Amino acid sequence: MSLLSIDTLSIALPKGADRELAVKDVSFTLDKGEILCIVGESGSGKSMSANALMGLLPEGVTPSAGSITFEGRDLLTLSEPEMLALRGKDISMIFQEPLSALNPLMRIGDQIAEVFEAHDLLTPPERRKRALELLHEVGLPDPDTTIRAYPFQLSGGQRQRVVIAMALALEPRLLIADEPTTALDVTTQAQILDLIEDLRKRHGMAVLFITHDFGVVADIADRVIVMQHGEVVEAGEADTVLLNPTHSYTRALLDAIPKLTFRDSVEQTAQPILSVRDLDMTFTSRTAGFFKKPRVVKAVQKATFDLYQGETIGIVGESGSGKSTLGRCLVRLLKPQNGVVEIGGQDISKITGDALRQHRRRIQMVFQDPYSSLNPRSRIGTILTEGLIAYGTDKTTARDKARELLSVVGLDPSAMDRFPHEFSGGQRQRVGIARALALDPEVIIADEAVSALDVSIQAQVLDLLADLKDRLNLSMIFITHDLRVAAQVCDRIIVMQRGEMVEFGPSAQVLGNPQTAYTQSLLDAIPGKAHEAALARQKEAQI
Repeated sequence: MSLLSIDTLSIALPKGADRELAVKDVSFTLDKGEILCIVGESGSGKSMSANALMGLLPEGVTPSAGSITFEGRDLLTLSEPEMLALRGKDISMIFQEPLSALNPLMRIGDQIAEVFEAHDLLTPPERRKRALELLHEVGLPDPDTTIRAYPFQLSGGQRQRVVIAMALALEPRLLIADEPTTALDVTTQAQILDLIEDLRKRHGMAVLFITHDFGVVADIADRVIVMQHGEVVEAGEADTVLLNPTHSYTRALLDAIPKLTFRDSVEQTAQPILSVRDLDMTFTSRTAGFFKKPRVVKAVQKATFDLYQGETIGIVGESGSGKSTLGRCLVRLLKPQNGVVEIGGQDISKITGDALRQHRRRIQMVFQDPYSSLNPRSRIGTILTEGLIAYGTDKTTARDKARELLSVVGLDPSAMDRFPHEFSGGQRQRVGIARALALDPEVIIADEAVSALDVSIQAQVLDLLADLKDRLNLSMIFITHDLRVAAQVCDRIIVMQRGEMVEFGPSAQVLGNPQTAYTQSLLDAIPGKAHEAALARQKEAQI
């Protein structure tokens, strides 16, 4: 008998939703020690199926048919106290966003200990000892320091490891991993995948892994389920689905995966539009103990490069390498301690007041998370026009331009009257791009603008950015941890490590013939490389 069996599960949405069912007649099994990946775009029903399994469906969303059988018990028939006893102990879940999954006001050690406390297990000293063991087991450096830290003091990869430690605390028989590597850099992602695989082998867990990344699927899955609009459209062994997909939707998802191919570099103009010289940005921690020296972090060190008209420069590297800090210095959300940032021949690194205000319209930013960067209480029309109005454009002209911008980014002008929460992630990112274009900037800085999007939506946004850059003759700084995306959209690439530029040159040179061990390590960590090689061999055999 399978450890988990889901039979013809349907989940009903509240009345008034776009469709009646979030999940329709979904069936699959999962055996002990097996990794099953569920793949699909946002809204396909992946996470909803997992939340039903955990008894964590949103209010108003209910299972309307089918069963979820775990070790012979139908979870849909259990009471809330019975589900509380099951969660964490027998079935655990790694949530997609560790920062929101962790309590920001509790230390890491207390949050891990709380797992044991909830099930009335171990004494307080034993809980702390076990928390230290778990932090060591998931590969966190210096567990004695980490256990006393708060979530905001850790990197994204470290927070994800803490969430994994909490999920594994009671050695569950089933682990649900809901997009656990989304938005992580390639090396951290590879480490998390290796960790899950290692723990699966050591603990004999079954793993239900939810993702939209087929590269991840190729690296870890035994079997694959592909979902679309709440239904399973394809299922089978991982190699079979990846190499010989039968459904058009699966083929479309595979075709949308960025390839490590290089674009032709643009011809450099006589004068750069943006020049950066010896830029330094240092942060000093004020949270150290009274008798301890403040912690100094050199986030950016001696950054030097030129950006030419119509060119895209990519900035790649791990979390904490200084990519986003460099981008925020260029747009003057941060004021660098040293160095020069010239745009159009004017050094804007140290200007303030009205001079800085006039500069801001020349260089704009597209942020990683369009939901948190858009005011949830403002309509899209207000979001797009407030910058124009602040610079003296009258309201009628500003609204006319906002409608035009929505059309430019592929949205209906009627979106002016809607709020950010009424759009999908990809649509919100288009609004973010429209806002960045509103002031007719000369330079766009895109900070991880597609990292959390489905592969098909990602492809659409990348195509949009490329089209806008060509039509408007924009120059772009493209910050990303995805080397495939960088190869696809960037003319030249900067590789950053611990705040330093360790490599800089044409994309084909940097990624095709890396000169540093660090760049090579980033390339080696790209998920799904074995699948790409197998696919290439398959195509050669067909020829």
